[in-house]
Amino acid sequence: MTDTPHLDALTAKGRAFLGTRHAILAGAMSWVSERNLVSAISNAGGFGVIACGAMTPALLEAEIAATQALTDKPFGVNLITMHPQLMDLIGVCKAAGVSHVVLAGGIPPGPAVAAITDFARLIAFAPNYALARKLLRSGTDALVIEGSEAGGHIGPVSLAVLAQEILPALPEATIFAAGGIGRGAAVAALVEMGAAGVQLGTRFAASAESIAHPNFKKAFIRGAARDAVASVQFDPRLPVIPVRALKNAGTEAFMDKQREVSVQLARGEIELPAAQLEIEHYWAGALRRAVIDGDVENGSVMAGQSVGMVTAEEPVAAIIDSLVTEAEAALAARSLRA
Repeated sequence: MTDTPHLDALTAKGRAFLGTRHAILAGAMSWVSERNLVSAISNAGGFGVIACGAMTPALLEAEIAATQALTDKPFGVNLITMHPQLMDLIGVCKAAGVSHVVLAGGIPPGPAVAAITDFARLIAFAPNYALARKLLRSGTDALVIEGSEAGGHIGPVSLAVLAQEILPALPEATIFAAGGIGRGAAVAALVEMGAAGVQLGTRFAASAESIAHPNFKKAFIRGAARDAVASVQFDPRLPVIPVRALKNAGTEAFMDKQREVSVQLARGEIELPAAQLEIEHYWAGALRRAVIDGDVENGSVMAGQSVGMVTAEEPVAAIIDSLVTEAEAALAARSLRA
């Protein structure tokens, strides 16, 4: 195991919060972040996170149990705030003894925050400084600041800006930086700025332990940063969180889906919350076509701009080892120059 004293010193808060060897939080990727990948990340010293997505409570219960059978290390569960059975899913996490819950997809509802913090540590996403402060005041235990470079659902601001805006202003908070991180040198720079650790998704999506279809992994290995583009909002009356994915025929199909839902909304055939849920269900189906079925032309190949740094199908342990070795080398070199 790599000796990383400089990195360990700067990530002590993050490692203690997660209960892991390294302060590397895995991004939750629907259809990808399941028992095999989650347990592999946790067993390798990182912190795996199950992507609940649209799972029913029964499916989530089974996935947690299956993950617990593969690792005795800490891992978390990512829940989507707009899930119609959110409180039931929280109950499943509590009954299963889940130690950390990540809430994504909007501002966490008060009852959900109270229910989660009663039994687990709560992690939420902060797209700006004002919301970061609000989340911490409301009882959130840790934050993820995710830049627009990330894959999947994204915010409008780059990590380079978010890190400068939020990290120095909240030095006591436990904050994980995410978005476009593909090399250990970036990890080193972010923890020096005050991040307690980092979150990565794209680097793990095409790993050996990922159950993603070989076509999906090949698309990652072939992909360049400029290929990972953000979706465009068709109708301002239908707020749609942008999604970053590799450009393909499915990108255009999403525009057609937005037009369809927009017309339904304008005619009063569907309410706004249901319209937004319709879009989310579309993404879940499109992502499944790419990840599970291997249809990388018509499905959604969600990927961050760090996809250009995915050059081979590697074991999770090798990815984590390279990240921490590179980060330690960068920090040690700076220490010698100081």
